[in-house]
Amino acid sequence: MSVRARRIGSVRSETVAANYAFDPLEDDKIIRNRLLTRTTTTRGEPPLKKLQKKFTSFVLEVDKEEDNYSECGRLAKAFLQELTAFEIPLLKSQAVVASNLREKENFNELKDETNRQIMQAQADIEDLKKQLEESKVERQHKEECEAIRKLISAQPPRSETQKVINELNKEIAELEAENTASWRLLELRKKQFALFLHVVDELQETMEDEQKSMVEEMQRNITEETTAGGAEAMAID
Repeated sequence: MSVRARRIGSVRSETVAANYAFDPLEDDKIIRNRLLTRTTTTRGEPPLKKLQKKFTSFVLEVDKEEDNYSECGRLAKAFLQELTAFEIPLLKSQAVVASNLREKENFNELKDETNRQIMQAQADIEDLKKQLEESKVERQHKEECEAIRKLISAQPPRSETQKVINELNKEIAELEAENTASWRLLELRKKQFALFLHVVDELQETMEDEQKSMVEEMQRNITEETTAGGAEAMAID
């Protein structure tokens, strides 16, 4: 329903409510009173009141102490006719009430069935929601598996990968062997250098000892020469 249609409907409802003279409770009372008195219109005399007048006239005529059998018969006949006329609408109303009760029962059964179908539909909707969530999860898993499969397919075969791994292992072994040989050579060079330093230290000590010995020898010779010269001078004197 469009906005314009809703506005028109609301305006019509307000117009009907404004023109309606009674509220729902008063309306129910008026309808109940009209059904009891058979007053279907506000004009004219109500049928129940007319029946009451016919009965009152008949009773009053009977209570008279006069020879009025014919008048009493006429009033009784008029009363019975009015009673019959009053009873026929009542029977019709009774039939309408029975029909309305049957319709109400049918409506209640239809309402119960509709409510049951609504509940079943809601349960079906919840089941479908669960199935939808499960389908989403399953689809996500399939997409993830497909992505993994494509990633695996993009990789080289296992044989080539194993070949590359073997070559890398071989290179690693060669590098480890070279590293071990280099380490051993370095250790040997360290030992040789240490031995060289030790020899240099010994040579330096030996040279220092020799220089000291030479100095001492020269000093001893000088002393001896000095002593010998002094002795000669004294001998000449």
